[in-house]
Parts: sequence; C-alpha cells; structure tokens
Amino acid sequence: MTTMTEASVREFRMPDVGEGLTEAEILKWFVQVGDTVTDGQVVCEVETAKAAVELPIPYDGVVRALHFPEGTTVDVGTSIIAVDVSGGAAPGPEAPAPEAAGVTEDPEEKKPEGRQPVLVGYGVAVSSTKRRPRKGPDAAASPAPAAPGADQLNGHGPAATPAATPAAAPEGARSRPLAKPPVRKLAKDLGVDLTTVVPSGPDGVITREDVHAALAPAAAPAPTAPAAPGTAAPAPAASFDSARETRVPVKGVRRMTAQAMVGSAFTAPHVTEFVTVDVTRTMKFVEELKREPATYGTEGLRINPLLLIAKALLVAVKRHPDINASWDEAAQEIVLKHYVNLGIAAATPRGLIVPNIKDAHTQTLPQLAESLAELVATARDGKTSPAAMQGGTVTITNVGVFGIDTGTPILNPGESAILAVGAIRLQPWVHKGKVKPRQVTTLALSFDHRLVDGELGSKVLADVAAILEHPKRLITWS
Repeated sequence: MTTMTEASVREFRMPDVGEGLTEAEILKWFVQVGDTVTDGQVVCEVETAKAAVELPIPYDGVVRALHFPEGTTVDVGTSIIAVDVSGGAAPGPEAPAPEAAGVTEDPEEKKPEGRQPVLVGYGVAVSSTKRRPRKGPDAAASPAPAAPGADQLNGHGPAATPAATPAAAPEGARSRPLAKPPVRKLAKDLGVDLTTVVPSGPDGVITREDVHAALAPAAAPAPTAPAAPGTAAPAPAASFDSARETRVPVKGVRRMTAQAMVGSAFTAPHVTEFVTVDVTRTMKFVEELKREPATYGTEGLRINPLLLIAKALLVAVKRHPDINASWDEAAQEIVLKHYVNLGIAAATPRGLIVPNIKDAHTQTLPQLAESLAELVATARDGKTSPAAMQGGTVTITNVGVFGIDTGTPILNPGESAILAVGAIRLQPWVHKGKVKPRQVTTLALSFDHRLVDGELGSKVLADVAAILEHPKRLITWS
C-alpha cells in the first residue's frame, strides 16, 4: 500500500465565484472519496447569493476527503475538498481528516495578499475566518462558543484553553458571540446586544431570526423560584408549532434579493407612474411576425409581446438617454450610461433573479428575440451566471404573466428605472369614436427621483405607450 505524504495533498478552497460574495451553499457533490479527478473536472455545484455555479477542480489526483456534506453553507476561502496529487492509492472512507493527519496546504494557498487563481475568471478572497468548532459532548454543559481564534477545524483542532472556557472566565466575562457580519450589522441597527441573544444556528451561531426574536416581547413566564442574586434569568427559547408552521431558511438567491430590495427601497426615493394602453396593434404585429418570419428575419425565433415591449423601452431610452443612469452616492455624481444592459426579472425555484442582456441597445429585433429566449431558458434551468446579473441599467418585470394588472416595482439596485407590464386583457375601449373590444394593458414605470424628474419619467413612459399603440414604428425608430 502506498503511503501518501503530507505534501501530496492539495486543499481546494471555496472560491469567490461572484465578486464580493462571502459564502456559498454546497448543493451537490459529483465525486466521492476515492474517485480520480482531473484538472478542470466539475466536482460540485454550489449556490451563492446570486446563482448556482459548478466548480471545477484545478488538480489531477484522487479525492481524499470531502470536508462538508451537501446543504452546508461554507465561507469563501474555506477548504472544501482534499485531493492527493501524488498518484498514490486512494484512502478508504475512514481516512482521517487533513487536520488530524497533519496535511500541509499548497504553498500557493498561503499567499498573504491578493486573489488566488483557482477558477478561470474567479479567485479566492483572502479570509481570516476560522471554521466553527463542532459541538462536542460537553456542548450542553458549555453552551457558550469557544473564544475567537481557537483553531478547531471540523472538530479536529486543539481544545479551547482554560482561559477561553466559560466556566473559568471571571463573572460577567463573555466570549465574542458567533454571528456573520450581516447579522452583526442588523443587531447594531436594531440596538440589540449580541451577548444577550440566544443562538439557534449550527454550532451556536446567532441568526437574523435570533436577533429579531430578541426584540419580540417575551411571553409571561410561569411562576418560578427567585433566581440567585447576580444570576441573569435565561432568555426564553424561540418556539413554534411544527404542525401548524413551517420555517424555511432564507439563504442564497432569495436572501440576496431580500437584502437588495430593502436597500433599494430605503435608499432611492421611488416614484411610480402609470398609463393604460391599447395594445391591439401590438398583438396583431406579434401574430404577423409569427406568420411571416421571412419578412422580418425571425425564422425559428420565439415571438411574444415581451419582445416588442422590450424593444419599445430600448427605443424610448434612446430618445431620452438621461433615464439610463445611476446615482453615485460616494462621489455625489450622476453616472450617465451610454449603453443599455436590459434586465429581465425572472421568477425561478431559487427566487427572483434579474439577469440582463448586455448591450441590448445594439440588437435588432431578431437578435433581441434570440437573447430573450436564451436568457429565459438559462434562468429556468438555474444556470444563470453571476456575471449575467451584474451591470444592469434598466429592467422590465412582466407581472402580467401572473394575471396581475400592474404593480409598483422596486428598482434593481444601481439602476434608475424599472418598467412593470400588466396583463393584456380584452376590454371596452373608445376607438375611432366608438366603444369597441380592444386588447388593453397597464404599464407602470418606477424611477429614482434623485436623478429622474417627473417630466423625464413621464416622457419615457409616454413613448413606450405610443410605440406599443403603433408598434410598426419600431422598424423606423430602431
């Protein structure tokens, strides 16, 4: 049997697969301990706050250990898989974890600065975050977390020193509570002292729900014997009726969307305007494009009303370019964009995402149809990349597909306008002096009032409506 040396084991760390992310959830492993892997082979799928991404391994070798099971959220920079690159025999499932075996890390992984080239186009953010200690048999007796800095990786590190043990600490002394930066910020904003919060997360980690629970009024306690002087009464544990309630962890894309929407709603002053439009000619033009694809170059393309609505918005932006901008708070400047990355809000099983079509302003009607079809198919399959959701300038959200007349959409962060499209319904409408049944919809345009005034917003919305009333103007204006 070949013995593997410490230097033969390479640790692959969780990369930052979408600039600035701090963690990702392991959705699925495609390999097992003992499998042979090659450079570039996809070993797992992870979900970040932006998208699901497949991770390729940058080594040739044999899998020695998978450090986390599926469903675990792992901090960026944490080792997730160990690979023996010596070409030796594969270890059995009971092989010790790399920490216990004294495995050394790849010298390249010890760079103190910069980003490590783990994936093409991505890198690992340098992180000083330690893996949280696994709960041991004494967890019930010592519920407080270990002192910061204890190097307990996956339960194999050295035990906490007596000075870090709660029982040995002076009266009133507390170790720093375990909580992620967003949770710490939430607690600070709400005025909650984290040392008073009862953690419910894995390994004693305080969650957002714990912070909110700390603010909720406590239920009236049952009569108990008075507590000893100087002893704080324990906070009531959060509880719910599992037969009548279901709790779903907020993570990944859904959590990022929630944070982005809250930030947008309370940062940009939103204004929403509405217009009801007769889109009968648009619906007839859609049928004409389907019926005569050779005339318009739309052979084999999916044609629907959203295509013409998107093109109408692009034409309106071209006529009123100041709507295509963003607000730079730090520099106190309005940034005018000379390109349009058109965002399309898409509902997926993982939550709402807004991928965008890069340089949509340069695309012809057939090219735009192709881009829309590709964007929708990719989002439906859950394969939208983080890059596809970055850099948007204006967005369309089609609530009409759910039978909704319209809404007041919240701006995508960093954008100045978003157009909501309502359901298209047959309604009585005055047309050429007579009441006739016509195809009618309601459009809503929300915009950032810091950089878009009422006149500009009204002109853009009026132009979109006018184009949809006479859609063949698209051929001239585009």
